Formats: sequence, C-alpha cells, structure tokens
Amino acid sequence: MPSQHTGPAITLHRDDVDTDQIVPAEYCKRITKTGYDDALFIHWRQDADFPLNRPEAARATVLIAGHNFGTGSSREHAVWALRDWGFEAVVATSFGDIFRRNALKNRLLPVELAVEPVRELTELVDASPQTPVSVDLVELMVRAGPLSYRFELEDRARVLLLEDLDEIAITLTGDEAISAHERSRFDWLPVVGACSSVIIGG
Repeated sequence: MPSQHTGPAITLHRDDVDTDQIVPAEYCKRITKTGYDDALFIHWRQDADFPLNRPEAARATVLIAGHNFGTGSSREHAVWALRDWGFEAVVATSFGDIFRRNALKNRLLPVELAVEPVRELTELVDASPQTPVSVDLVELMVRAGPLSYRFELEDRARVLLLEDLDEIAITLTGDEAISAHERSRFDWLPVVGACSSVIIGG
C-alpha cells in the first residue's frame, strides 16, 4: 500500500472471525495467488443482509472488524481474498498472529486499535457510509471525519511497506556482501549448486 491510503470503509460486526470463514477450505485448492474475491466470506454472503452485499461494499478498501480477526489456520488465502476484493487495510481490536504476519507479507495492513476507537469508527461508518477512512503509514494514524487515532506497527514491517519491499528484496540488497563472503570462504568448503558423491566401502 502507499504511504497513505484513503478510501470507503465497510463494517463487520463479528468477533473471532476465523480464516475458514474468510475463505472456506474448498476454495484453497486453487493453484494461483489471485482471483479469490469470489470466495471471500462466501457462505456468509448467501445472506442478503451481509455487509459485503451492500452496494457501497463493492468500492470498500478498508474493513472495520471486531476482536481476534483472522484467527484459526495459517492459510494465506484469507489475505489474498481480502486483497483481491480491494481491501488495503483491516482495522480491528486484535488479530490472529499468523494472519497478521501473512497480511504484512502480502501488503494488507492490519491496524490494531483499542475497543473504544474501533467502536467509534464503526458507528461513524455505519451512520455515514460515504465517510472516507484514511490510514497513514508515515504518521501511523487512522483518520475518519472528526476521529483520529494512532496505531503501532513494527518498524521492519513499516519500512517494507513504505519502500515496497518483501523479504526476498531485502535479501537481495545484501548481494554484494553475500558474494564477498562467498569469495572469502576456503576452497574446500561446499558451495551452492555443487554436487558431491560419497563412495561407501572399498
């Protein structure tokens, strides 16, 4: 996501939403990392009153949830589906640990706020769905109408998001140092890609 994102929000009045509810297991057999928006909350979307069935949800880029969002299994598909729908950030009072890590690796920002700020944001968006919600990675602030709240984010995760880097890109920035280290190794030590054979017996 960019250093600051502003967009429409949708509220989900449910706690302990697990990854199977976000994307049921039967949709995890696909071999791609994209195209999961049709599976997002698919069972709940059978209810015509479910929030994602509202007209404004089609444009929503911020999801405001409740407590312990993304609990359950480690499936990355849950994050992929949220991103494929168009969400850039999820605001909740807490997240499943693995979901949080998967979200950050896939550039979906998990914003954790206290119970009262989440309640106030929820009430504001429910009352005025057209109110944009802004998430600022530089100042670590969430803003909506008259509301503003500071949130915390690990420094490393924040830098990766701001600089549009992933773990592989970070490793590659050390290519020169890695190559220098390899050149300094003793010749008799194994190298990447080398193949050796062992003769057993005489």
